[in-house]
Amino acid sequence: MARRREERERRRREREEAERTAQRQSARARRLQAIGGVVLGVAVIAVVIILVVAGGMDHRRGATASAATLDQAAQAAGCTLKSPPIEGRDHTSGTVKYKSNPPTSGAHNPQPAPDGVYDPGTTPAPENYVHSLEHGRIELQYAPGSSQKTIDALVALFNEPVNGSPGYHALLFQNNTDMPAAVAATAWGQMITCPRLDAATIDALRTFRERYTDKGPEFIP
Repeated sequence: MARRREERERRRREREEAERTAQRQSARARRLQAIGGVVLGVAVIAVVIILVVAGGMDHRRGATASAATLDQAAQAAGCTLKSPPIEGRDHTSGTVKYKSNPPTSGAHNPQPAPDGVYDPGTTPAPENYVHSLEHGRIELQYAPGSSQKTIDALVALFNEPVNGSPGYHALLFQNNTDMPAAVAATAWGQMITCPRLDAATIDALRTFRERYTDKGPEFIP
């Protein structure tokens, strides 16, 4: 009898010890899982912060690089960049005297001038093409009396794809505001004027177009 009791007692102690060992192992596993989850969470947060910061820095660098590239292209071509004050956005059916030449903003006709290349003598009224600027269009202009070579070069520039489409959101026409420049490009609140047309000028106009296409206060496809 005594030996049976001793045997039962021994087995009981072994079961209890096995249970305590299992509990310790389970608790340790839970601690390791919790620590791993915290470490993983911290790592994920760190990666997100790095990506956000890096993305923001890249965006700022891209904007700065774009502005610097445009400044450099304009300077190389002997062109002048200006950001005339915004003159308003009201609709009018009358004639408007614009403060900048060529016009870059202001009251305008309710009907915008359509995108495209306009033959000499068919240029829309300034009140119509200022409305087009409001819609984010780029307008390439040449002075009356320009050579066919100048016009052809601007037509070739006009037809260069932007956003995958030749002539995307752009107008090309003979200036009708007596601008002092030989060629110019305008966007809403922005202009580049150049004394001549050569390869450097084309590059400056192209860079201006890339910088300001679809940057008007209204986006109209």
